[in-house]
Amino acid sequence: MHGISQPAASLRLQRLERRLGLQLLVRSPTGSRLTPAGQSVVGWAHGVLDAARSLSDAADALRDKARDRLQVAASLTIADERFPQWLAALHAADPDAAVSLRVGNSTAVIDMVRARAVALGFVEGPRVPRDLRSRVVGRDELVVVVTPQHRWARRRRPLDVPELAAARFVVRETGSGTRETFEEAVAGRGLQLQPALELGSTAALKAAVVAGEGPAVVSALSVTGEIASGQLVTVPVSGMDLRRRFRAVWSAGTSLGPTAAALLAVAVRLVRPEDG
Repeated sequence: MHGISQPAASLRLQRLERRLGLQLLVRSPTGSRLTPAGQSVVGWAHGVLDAARSLSDAADALRDKARDRLQVAASLTIADERFPQWLAALHAADPDAAVSLRVGNSTAVIDMVRARAVALGFVEGPRVPRDLRSRVVGRDELVVVVTPQHRWARRRRPLDVPELAAARFVVRETGSGTRETFEEAVAGRGLQLQPALELGSTAALKAAVVAGEGPAVVSALSVTGEIASGQLVTVPVSGMDLRRRFRAVWSAGTSLGPTAAALLAVAVRLVRPEDG
């Protein structure tokens, strides 16, 4: 009933006796009986086995919890400006929903979704690969920002595309949805950007502009505080469309689990009026 033969059980008991330095059984031709030491060891063993079962059950529960935790990735603008509200709404409906968020640029998020490292991703690039499914969860607009001391801050007419392409911009790294949207808008007029400085986060980008490193193109959502405080000003642009969409993406070969589907539903429901 324990999945072990009598000879094997006897051998293991003999090994245990040698390890403990105790005689646990009195063996005779008619059978075996526990010695007083053996009776004590049996009593102690019950506690050890109960503790082992508790440990095993707790480990199983932790594994189940880890499997139930939703792994999500989001690009920087979405992670900073939209995801906190989505997560709060999800927890209002389901307080036990467990979510882990990874943050990277749009290309990195797509790579994580493709590798099945996350179940759901949120990106802000101009397009989604055909091997992924997607759903629009908002819209955004990029703006050109400079310091109040920059010569563009006093312009009375909008910048045109050739002027933008000729300027030395502070830009995000390759793979960023913000950079990709800006580059495609400029390339649509047959021109190409000549970046002066590449930085890996929106916070670093804004700090560089404030420090006078040059103009930058960023999400309007990410500079509301700096605009309100007067640290940065926006410069109007003509002849190019800097609007973009926020999208949820997931593998075309999988279906979303309950928590992922609930998070996506929240993101769609909370599309703001200004998002269109």
